[in-house]
Amino acid sequence: MASQKTNTRTTVLMLMIIVSVAMRIVTLEFQWLSNFTPIGAVALFGGTYFNDKWKAYAVVLASIFLSNIPINYFYFHKIMLFSVGDLWMYGCFALIIFAGTLIKKLTVYNIVLVVILPVLIHWLIMDLPWITSYPTTLAGYGASLVAAIPFEKNMLFGDLLFGAILFGGFELAKSKYTVLQEKRQLAL
Repeated sequence: MASQKTNTRTTVLMLMIIVSVAMRIVTLEFQWLSNFTPIGAVALFGGTYFNDKWKAYAVVLASIFLSNIPINYFYFHKIMLFSVGDLWMYGCFALIIFAGTLIKKLTVYNIVLVVILPVLIHWLIMDLPWITSYPTTLAGYGASLVAAIPFEKNMLFGDLLFGAILFGGFELAKSKYTVLQEKRQLAL
């Protein structure tokens, strides 16, 4: 029975993540939605709710990798599985997943983190001068950060929407279905 609870919980988490990450592909047709994606919220969500933390890294990063294939094809008109810049991106999301593992209970403070932390991590790392085409100077980094504000704003709104859906939805589902609760919650 405990194994079935674990499998059901893991399956539900995986499906929520896969469906959410698939929304990245939906936004491709709408340029004004650029970077309005769930991946920051998904990374924190996976880190927070998977009991086996390795599953959080595996599921979230694999989902991002698989969604990158059609996205890269859309932009570059060829199949690209990996680029050098992807190392930085996956590092960002691994860091966000790690931050999610530190969330033990949802509080107002943690909810603010769910919205802001992924954006800050992504913004500060992915706009480093040696990743972007800006000069590798402090001024170049500043210019890169300023130029990224519209994209990071969209990421903030995406994390807000998808964070509410993912975290709120799973908390609601846990309150209705004990099979989704952790063992320690059932013991209380």
